[in-house]
Amino acid sequence: MQAALSCATLFIALPALAALPPPPPQLELGGAPTGAPNVVVVMLDDVGFGAAGTFGGPAPTPTLEALAQEGLRYNRFHTTGICSPTRAALLTGRNSHAANVGTIINTSMGYPGYQGVLQPETATVAEVLRQHGYSTALFGKWHLVPDWEASQNGPFERWPTGQGFETFYGFLGGETDSFHPSLHEGTRQLVAPVQSADYHLSEDLAARASAWMSLQHAADPARPFFLYFAPGATHAPLQAPQAWIERFKGQFDQGWDRAREEIFARQQKLGVIPADAELSPRPASLPAWSSLSADEQKVASRLMEVYAAFLAHTDAQVGELVRTLKQLGEYDNTLFIYIVGDNGASAEGGLQGSTNYMGDVQKLSSGLEGLLARYDELGGPGSGAHYPAGWAWATNTPFQWMKQVSSHLGATRNPLVISWPQRIQDKGGLRNQFSHVNDIAPTILEAVGIEMPAVVNGVTQKPLDGVSLLYSFTPTTEERHRTQYFNVFGNRSIYHDGWLASAFHGPEPWNVTFSAPRDFDLDRWELYHLERDFSQNRDLAASETERLSALQSLFWQEAERNSVLPLHEPALGGNTGMPSRLGGRKSVRYYAGSYGLVESAVPNVRNVSHRIVARLKVEAAQAQGVVAAMGGDSAGWSLYLDEQGRPRYHYRLFDVETVVLAGEAPLPAGEVELAYEFVRTGKGLHGGGEGRLLVNGKEVARAPIERTAPAFFTIHESFDVGMDTGSPVGPYAVPARFSGGRIEHVDLLLN
Repeated sequence: MQAALSCATLFIALPALAALPPPPPQLELGGAPTGAPNVVVVMLDDVGFGAAGTFGGPAPTPTLEALAQEGLRYNRFHTTGICSPTRAALLTGRNSHAANVGTIINTSMGYPGYQGVLQPETATVAEVLRQHGYSTALFGKWHLVPDWEASQNGPFERWPTGQGFETFYGFLGGETDSFHPSLHEGTRQLVAPVQSADYHLSEDLAARASAWMSLQHAADPARPFFLYFAPGATHAPLQAPQAWIERFKGQFDQGWDRAREEIFARQQKLGVIPADAELSPRPASLPAWSSLSADEQKVASRLMEVYAAFLAHTDAQVGELVRTLKQLGEYDNTLFIYIVGDNGASAEGGLQGSTNYMGDVQKLSSGLEGLLARYDELGGPGSGAHYPAGWAWATNTPFQWMKQVSSHLGATRNPLVISWPQRIQDKGGLRNQFSHVNDIAPTILEAVGIEMPAVVNGVTQKPLDGVSLLYSFTPTTEERHRTQYFNVFGNRSIYHDGWLASAFHGPEPWNVTFSAPRDFDLDRWELYHLERDFSQNRDLAASETERLSALQSLFWQEAERNSVLPLHEPALGGNTGMPSRLGGRKSVRYYAGSYGLVESAVPNVRNVSHRIVARLKVEAAQAQGVVAAMGGDSAGWSLYLDEQGRPRYHYRLFDVETVVLAGEAPLPAGEVELAYEFVRTGKGLHGGGEGRLLVNGKEVARAPIERTAPAFFTIHESFDVGMDTGSPVGPYAVPARFSGGRIEHVDLLLN
């Protein structure tokens, strides 16, 4: 029998058996419209209208300035007055309440419009662009995930990767530590991502965003990209490289009253405010600089030096994005949108400023003594610094009030610069049409050449509330965004055809926590003709009663249409009507590998009697590392074994109290129960008690805990078992993984 043909022989013989079919047609990849631009959106955080040098401020912003010289400046652009709602409006093109994010995620309520849950009927511009052939990425802050979904257990529909961003590298919450950030890549939390002593988050984000653009361009140069760059700066904690801070030494010794006058003069010289604009007066409840003591002025000046450095350093990182675009040859056909703040400057540092502002907002301040003690550390690692409210007022020049007070322009008026060299011919132009953050998505869609789809992912879409700004790229006096409401925490206003009616509800934005409820009917409405009163300085309510009444009626119509009603104040805890993963449980068992859980998702052990009980298997003579931890270097607790295997409970209450319970002997080998017990005996907001550390039921240490945190330790750190992610609670290097044994489980038990 003839031997079988070899594979090589068979391969050669095949063409003789049958002719090969013609080659198939080239498979076409779906793509964006021909010539569609790249889109880069930069969103800074907590920056007042008068902070950046390009708009008269004290912090040099050469990247913003260069973009403005090649593009357009907008001096009547508005945000919602607070972060999560602004970001929802930016990405969806809808009003924030219509997008169901009418308040910051941390104060969500069960009322429609305030739930903090993005809905499928308000698809993001990222999702629309992705479906039209764009590569999409977010580097930085999200702050649009409900607390009960912000864990490794998901669900992930409201995470960036579920909202149209193919790539996400950044943080989910409202803030993070720039030196020891809590970061996610996609839906995976990174553990101890910082590997360098000179690390800074803004630099990391810019480097990764630049690398992403370069890779995308190399892989598919014909495919446009959408980059959303949201570094989280200059939200507190104010943190910048030391060399940048030193550049501003002595530049703010004149104080906020004088600095505000200087900013105002520069704004008029630059033309970013009209020549007839007026400088609104300092609120009566805000202290004059001259009333401060020499020590108070010293620390206040230093805190502003830190802030200016933070902003200047951030602008330099945005410059890295521009440099990359030019290197790739993509700059001319890139729509570059630079939004200088998601709201006005923040007064949350209090009247004196803070070394650890999350404590101050809970009435746990280290005071002037603490500020002086940490003077040289302000702005550096381990510092949760925030400047005094007076500097927020100064950097909001020329407007009244600050972040949160959306009845007034100090909260809602932010600088905007748009550059698109291939399209914008009026380079260096100034635009003074009223515009709003919900205009950005329509602007992007028109620039790309697509309409907002009526249906996205099978869901009929709500109409866009914003108006494209492309009409303003050519000099014109036309104003297309004619009506816009604002509401944050009951501070509310309505704009229509050059007029603004405002109702300040209060309290002052440096005194918002645990304030007494206030009657909305007692709020006094003011009226301003912004076309003739740029600074919102001359109240015409008494002389224009009919116009004021008409605008009030318009506000209620818009409020009803956008799910703004009922007006209410935020609740910290209590019955918010929102879901909870705890389901009322007072005891929860966690296992090794549980990490990245936000504070609200675990039992509250801050200000109540409780026990933390860990079952361990000690296999080495000196087991060590974290058993369980909550929080970070600003505040929290950690149950851990030191390098000698000795048990420790480390309790840090911001900059006002640190307590360490320490056992003298290492844990024995074998099965061990390590426990911490706290019995609250104190009364009031910060009622303390006594803590005990136990090994196999035997007390090894005890100490008084004088005060407790009434609301939270952190809004960006997490609860972890077997390690400590983010910044360290205790005196160890993160992640301080548990070793020399294993953790069977850890129970959190409320008494």
